[in-house]
Amino acid sequence: MDKESVEATAEVSKTFNEKIRKYCEMTLLSCAYAGTGNVLKVQDLLGHCTEHLEKGEEIHQGPAVLGIAMIAMAEELGLEMAIRSLEHMLQYGEQNIRRAVPLALGLLCISNPKVNVMDTLSRLSHDTDQEVAMAATISLGLIGAGTNNARLAGMLRNLSGHCKDPDLLFCVRIAQGFVHLGKGLLTLNPYHSERFLLSPTALAGIITLLHACLDINSTILKKYHYVLYFVVLAMRPRMLMTVDENLKPLSVPVRVGQAVDVVGQAGRPKSITGFQTHSTPVILAAGDRAELTTEKYIPLSPILEGFVILRKNPDYMDDQ
Repeated sequence: MDKESVEATAEVSKTFNEKIRKYCEMTLLSCAYAGTGNVLKVQDLLGHCTEHLEKGEEIHQGPAVLGIAMIAMAEELGLEMAIRSLEHMLQYGEQNIRRAVPLALGLLCISNPKVNVMDTLSRLSHDTDQEVAMAATISLGLIGAGTNNARLAGMLRNLSGHCKDPDLLFCVRIAQGFVHLGKGLLTLNPYHSERFLLSPTALAGIITLLHACLDINSTILKKYHYVLYFVVLAMRPRMLMTVDENLKPLSVPVRVGQAVDVVGQAGRPKSITGFQTHSTPVILAAGDRAELTTEKYIPLSPILEGFVILRKNPDYMDDQ
């Protein structure tokens, strides 16, 4: 998407109250450029975040922080740089910026528990500002959504053991639910097809939840708790299941390993590294890729994710 696609809506938003207009402007801008990795737009949003405004005038800075994560989540390098920028904001930003940073970190590493982000969020979950602590707790759930990550589950158990505040405890329970999403068979990552395509529907569901968490005391902790259900839009299975042409389950050996970027390399380089061989159905973690080990079947999809139909290879000769 680009700026032209949201111009009509942006024009309508100019008739609103000043605060709402700025909030809409930031939200529309970040949605228009979501997943593009546009560095100029990230710099533009960073400029909005560095302004020191009077209380009540800074309402648009939260969506600007989320916008940085939405735009930069496209590829690995931009993602790492965005994480560093967000950590600078934690050190030097105003309090309202600090409340949005954990949510942005949660979006950048959704269903992908990176150790450095996990440690940052764990530290923020003990913050003196309760809203920062609650946002960090929800984000701990988001980065581990559907992974059953043992370290993350332990952190949340420890947090539930010593937190006295019922609101924070509610957030811990939500986060624990996210970590064990679908007993570890689902993911919230809006990227699919080997991180090539972005699902706008899935991203919309996550963004709705994050915008509600920007003012968690007035939304999720009051009478709008059902906003949590919007995250269902992003839930999808993260396993690889192979079926035959009659859609009957078919167990075949596959290699599962860390994906390697082979774009532009000559010959037929290996697309995965550090692989293990399993029989389908098999679960794919964040950044994993699968490939068939047998030539007995030909997949009808070039990308082995979700449900894949296999056809028997007519040229296959059994060694025996």
